Amino acid sequence: MHLLICGGTGCKASSSDAIAEKLKLELAANTLQDEVQVILTGCFGFCEKGPIVKVLPDNTFYIQVTPEDAAEIVKEHVVKGRKVERLLYVDPTKKTTIEDSKHMGFYRKQMRIALRNCGFINPENIDEYIAREGYQALGKVLTEYNPQQTIDIIKKSGLRGRGGGGFPTGLKWEIASKNPADQKYVVCNADEGDPGAFMDRSILEGDPHSVLEAMAICGYCIGASKGLIYIRAEYPLAIKRLKVAIDQAREYGLLGNNIFGTEFSFDIELRYGAGAFVCGEETALIHSMEGLRGESSNKPPYPAQSGYLGKPTNVNNVETFANVPPIILKGADWYFSIGTEKSKGTKVFALAGKINNVGLIEVPMGITLREVIFEIGGGIKNGKRFKAVQTGGPSGGCLTEKHLDTPIDFDNLVAAGSMMGSGGMIVMDEDDCMVSVAKFYLDFTVEESCGKCSPCRIGNKRLYELLDRITKGEGTMEDLERLRNLSQVIKDTSLCGLGQTSPNPVLSTLDNFYDEYVAHVVDKKCPSGQCKSLMKYIIDPEACVGCTACARNCPVNAISGERKKPHEINQSICIKCGACMDKCKFDAISIK
Repeated sequence: MHLLICGGTGCKASSSDAIAEKLKLELAANTLQDEVQVILTGCFGFCEKGPIVKVLPDNTFYIQVTPEDAAEIVKEHVVKGRKVERLLYVDPTKKTTIEDSKHMGFYRKQMRIALRNCGFINPENIDEYIAREGYQALGKVLTEYNPQQTIDIIKKSGLRGRGGGGFPTGLKWEIASKNPADQKYVVCNADEGDPGAFMDRSILEGDPHSVLEAMAICGYCIGASKGLIYIRAEYPLAIKRLKVAIDQAREYGLLGNNIFGTEFSFDIELRYGAGAFVCGEETALIHSMEGLRGESSNKPPYPAQSGYLGKPTNVNNVETFANVPPIILKGADWYFSIGTEKSKGTKVFALAGKINNVGLIEVPMGITLREVIFEIGGGIKNGKRFKAVQTGGPSGGCLTEKHLDTPIDFDNLVAAGSMMGSGGMIVMDEDDCMVSVAKFYLDFTVEESCGKCSPCRIGNKRLYELLDRITKGEGTMEDLERLRNLSQVIKDTSLCGLGQTSPNPVLSTLDNFYDEYVAHVVDKKCPSGQCKSLMKYIIDPEACVGCTACARNCPVNAISGERKKPHEINQSICIKCGACMDKCKFDAISIK
């Protein structure tokens, strides 16, 4: 028997380490330490219900486990064979208990390729990776295929880059292979700076060897002997597990000189980023690794021609690499059969926001937004109405109810006014103000711009200022036209992908929620009640009993009135914190 415990960052923050130690102590107390293994794995994906403990071989799935539950799990399940009912998942729609994760709505439509080992193996034990076909793909290409044959397999599979650009991976490798040099580099982009995104982090925490293996395969294909993983320093657990994996792979002869007894040698080092969003762009990333300012460069030359230290360099992100070993082992036709005509395989998404099942999912390309949000995601929290979903992070757009049946792939999302991006997916409900959402993303972009080109550095700042005026009730109808025109200029003239896509949240909200912009400008009202400058807290004199609760809890003394008589709010002093409404027991305070 095995007790698998989620050891990803989220569950570790909720005491999964303590759960593992408590389980070990309880097993030892029952002299079962040699019969039952306790294993810390990577992320199971179902973050909303973590920490998670999975029992094998019966596949029982326990949710929201605490260290105090360890004794009962051992006593009831391990010793007596009785499942702990209160820790099982209850389907919110059918109100039925589900014991096996395979029958849960969250997992039913998923297809895990990049995440195939996350939640199943101990990421710090290379033997467990090898037991699940680990490093077989590397051995296969080194002993059965030449570099071009391997590249042809990747090209035929239809794999496209999962970092946001969607460039064909095999073609990228082929271009780098055809540029001769005394030294070439393979770079893994693990910078992942999108708000609400944690796809790459989870793969590195749960299955680091899959990325190392794929990088070695890429090195063989393009003629590189050195690999670099550029990872943000804010990912300490991923860094730790990568270091362990690299050391183990070297010890086993799977990195280093003469791998599998061949003439191929390849090794990997880590490089750390400081959290700059722009360093997700490959030329800015390369400059950062060289110790320079993280700024984008004009292309050409492309990194495949002149990249790290001026040498041919291939850059792919974590998820792209994680797909490579299964393609080699199962064949290009197998991977090509999954997905849509121009978008093959699966995509990992980080579901976040106003959704019941927050977490990490992997689904076949072509699945609809409706299936992801309402079936896998379990619908909107608290029974609220779905309003929009932001795909592609700050570079994407806000899609609405009319887009719910759009198949998810690279081209369909762009046609709808958004993009795939690296895989962030933030769901919003009826309480969200879409003007404020656009302003939030512009604020992020302004902070993260490298400042090298004027359209991005200055243009985005002007966009933010226009949005700020509108949310304060100071905008005009002419400002709405300025927003659209300036957005298009920034898209057309910015140097890199950050600036070229930064206006997407503005343009998509203008297209889909124009009436909200008009309400802010003409009516000086925020329909969602989120823009504080346009809000007024009003006390209804008919309902107010003069209990003074509101006045006593107002932090700025904006409420006056005698006891047992109606009170009033001084609008010039009120900071719109909502404390008065929270404390009123008579529903006498409302927002106008």
